[in-house]
Amino acid sequence: MRSAGFSVTASSEDRPLTQDELIERAKTHDALLITATEKIDKKFLNECSHLNIISQFAVGYDNIDITEATRLRIPIGFTPGAMSDATADVAFGLMIATSRKMFHMHKSIIKGEWSFFRPTANLGMELKNKTLGIYGLGRIGMEMVKRCVGAYDMKIIYHNRKANPEAEQKFGARLVDFKNLLSLSDVISVHCSLSAETKGVFNKSAFSQMKPGSIFINTSRGGVHNETDLIEALQTGVIWGAGLDVTNPEPMDKNNPLLQMENVAVLPHIGSATVEARNEMARKAAMNLIEFYTNNRVPHIVNPDALQTK
Repeated sequence: MRSAGFSVTASSEDRPLTQDELIERAKTHDALLITATEKIDKKFLNECSHLNIISQFAVGYDNIDITEATRLRIPIGFTPGAMSDATADVAFGLMIATSRKMFHMHKSIIKGEWSFFRPTANLGMELKNKTLGIYGLGRIGMEMVKRCVGAYDMKIIYHNRKANPEAEQKFGARLVDFKNLLSLSDVISVHCSLSAETKGVFNKSAFSQMKPGSIFINTSRGGVHNETDLIEALQTGVIWGAGLDVTNPEPMDKNNPLLQMENVAVLPHIGSATVEARNEMARKAAMNLIEFYTNNRVPHIVNPDALQTK
């Protein structure tokens, strides 16, 4: 951005800024490049309505009041596609780790519990020919499908607002309603955005409709599942296991019972944490700003209706 002629002020604190701190700094700038940690709500946007553009270093944007930003004619940029491979790798890895109790067994070695061979102890499950249900079959979901079909010849069903013809043609994926997604899937992998429609959709009722031997994977947003209900479903055997890269809330409390369960694998929201993904996210977030000021366009924009002169 500096090579493109921008004057850039970068936060030097090794922590998220408070909203008041961010408001104070934003008031002396024309544009903002943020992460998904910042809360860009109605208060922030109205106090900083002078901003020409906000570009987010993330593919999700549930931390931003998009309706208010659009009303104030503030375009919101984001970075879709930059982390599809990295996040799908984590979802795929969590599925395998959960199915074989890998995190739990690693901890058992640290505790000195590795003793002698027991034929029926610590048994997991195989994934070959199982049915994968995708909730939100977009870019990341498609990468997850490729991995699961290629490695385990899994059957694919999915629930979306609209059909995905590419997935149906390439992988034989079948669009189903939410009820059938729950009842037919051996593994459910969540790849949707967090919205009013998806918030808490995986709750006690949803878990009760899943197979007793099924696995729940969430690498999207923690708010999509009700964590209290998930804990109960796992403790009572309503579902078999869970792999989470996102929790509700974040960060997770170190005493959360999920961390001590045999059939659970939890990571600290590292889906996009590869050199390649983070570099591409940075590039896209910067290009949204550069292109806006250079050509009055935002290559990756959430609210195109806002893209007009104030």
